[in-house]
Amino acid sequence: MYRESQLKALLEGRRILIAGYGREGQSSHRLLQRLLPGGEADVAHNDEEIYTLLSQHTYDLILKSPGISTMKFEGRCDLDTLTSQTDLFLQVYGDQTLAVTGTKGKSTTTTLLWHLLKETFPQRHVVLAGNMGIPLFDVLEELDDRCLVVAEFSCHQLENIHRGPHVGILLNLYQEHLDHYHDYRGYQMAKMQLALRQQAGDHTFYCTDSPVLVERMEEQKGHIAATLHPYSLHEAQQSPVAQWPTELRGDHNLCNIFVACEAARLTGATDAGLRPALATFHGLPHRLEPVGTYRGILFYNDSISTIPEATIAAIEALQQVETLILGGFDRGIDYRVLGDYLRDHEKGRAVRNLVFVGAAGRRMMEEWLLADRCTLLTCDYDTVVAWCYDHTAQGHICLLSPAAASYDAFKNFEERGACYKKLVESFAN
Repeated sequence: MYRESQLKALLEGRRILIAGYGREGQSSHRLLQRLLPGGEADVAHNDEEIYTLLSQHTYDLILKSPGISTMKFEGRCDLDTLTSQTDLFLQVYGDQTLAVTGTKGKSTTTTLLWHLLKETFPQRHVVLAGNMGIPLFDVLEELDDRCLVVAEFSCHQLENIHRGPHVGILLNLYQEHLDHYHDYRGYQMAKMQLALRQQAGDHTFYCTDSPVLVERMEEQKGHIAATLHPYSLHEAQQSPVAQWPTELRGDHNLCNIFVACEAARLTGATDAGLRPALATFHGLPHRLEPVGTYRGILFYNDSISTIPEATIAAIEALQQVETLILGGFDRGIDYRVLGDYLRDHEKGRAVRNLVFVGAAGRRMMEEWLLADRCTLLTCDYDTVVAWCYDHTAQGHICLLSPAAASYDAFKNFEERGACYKKLVESFAN
């Protein structure tokens, strides 16, 4: 395995706890068993097991899974012992890694960048990994000295890193995952580690349309060694990529296309290769995904949208959204920006039918008091879809873009989107 000795040196001779045993935890366990067959590693499957093992042992390294909040370890261990698959991977392979983070748009931008590089450099191996559901340790056997790794990183994966990627992209910062941090700033600073842990000769792209991101970048600029590349939607609109053919819709996607192309150019890509590569990229499921036209109604699935800003971007990207499905699990996010948009903006006022789902939906409905709209409050998606068919005019759009998490009724946003699509098709006849 390429650079195996460097990775082994970070682990050898240390007592290790694997905290969390989902997909990433199992991946870490497999690597430890292979690299250190006689090593000492404990496994904690859940919070209770973590607390028990921490009360019984002192660990040199704790490989924390992304889904487990760092707050759970406070007062129970030395927080400097916390590491992760992402941290260890970047310490060894960071110089070959291009990484994307941000509150929204990560998966699309990461997959797009991977696609652009793969199509532009067919002779060069380009690996996709990270928060895409592909553990970094699972791609180690594919790596060599010419390989490029394109990775999506969440805040949970970045918070404990010691080395940043060679090329980093920070898309935006909005309220998200507040249940994992003491406050909003804690979440912001977890994302900022992408740039703060880079080295001289590395590169960071960041979008100046995100006020909070700009504020953090200005505040931390003196601590960042990488070359900074600010960009904006205006710059994207003025660039040649704005005229290139693509299936991706909306200003937010134009911004993502622009920065992905800019990052690709750092590896030697040119417009001659990037333009045809972009034309063959298809968007990801549950992200402004066309479900189909049934009974003359255009249905779209944007289940990935779990914050109000993402829902606004979805409405802006589409034409003639008449029915909007909102709500789900309530994480205490401030929804005033979405309420104001629906009340005051032209495309927002055009949304005549509002379906409110779950606790988050109930709070939106009660806070906004949009008496001029036709509304439904329910927790049943069968009722939701039937109502949408009855209230959406032919030629108009019914959009699922909830601005809320799905965990009250679904395992994740993918399951919610799949449920919606299945019901749309089943109610069509």
